[in-house]
Amino acid sequence: MAFVRADVVDLSSLRETSFDLVYTGGHVAVWVSDLKTYYSEACRILRAGGMFMVSEYHPFRRIWQDSASDLKIAFSYFDRGPQEYDRSENAPGTPKGSLPSYEFHWTTSEYLSALMDAGCELLAIDEFGDERQYWEESPMDGLPYTLLMVGRKR
Repeated sequence: MAFVRADVVDLSSLRETSFDLVYTGGHVAVWVSDLKTYYSEACRILRAGGMFMVSEYHPFRRIWQDSASDLKIAFSYFDRGPQEYDRSENAPGTPKGSLPSYEFHWTTSEYLSALMDAGCELLAIDEFGDERQYWEESPMDGLPYTLLMVGRKR
C-alpha cells in the first residue's frame, strides 16, 4: 500500500494514480488560498478506490477574538479572508508587526464541496474533541476541535 501526506509533499510533482491513501491535516488548509485545487491535486494522485483523509481544526473555532473570559466573535464565519495575523511574538527579538501571516478560513461546506468536487464520494464525516487547547486563549470548551472527512476516489 502506498500513501502520502499531502501537507508535506509537493503534489504537482507526483504521478497520477500513484497512491492508495492521501492524508492531509494538522491545521494546514488555513494557508491554502485555493482549497479546490489543493484537494483536486490530492485526488489526482489517488488510484481509483483510493482513500482521501482530511483532518482539520474545526472552522467554527476560527471566528473568535482572543479573550480569556468569554467568547466574542472577531469576524463572520463566512469571512474567508485572508485574515492577517502578526507572528513576530513567535520570533524573539523581532519587531512587533514585522512577521505578517495570512490565513484563509474555510467553512465546513467548503471543505466538503472541495472533497466531492475533486472526485471523491464522501464516506464519513465527524466532529470531535471539545477541550480547549493550550494555545487557545478563548474558552472553547464544548466546541468541536476537529473536523474529519474521509472520501473514496470514484
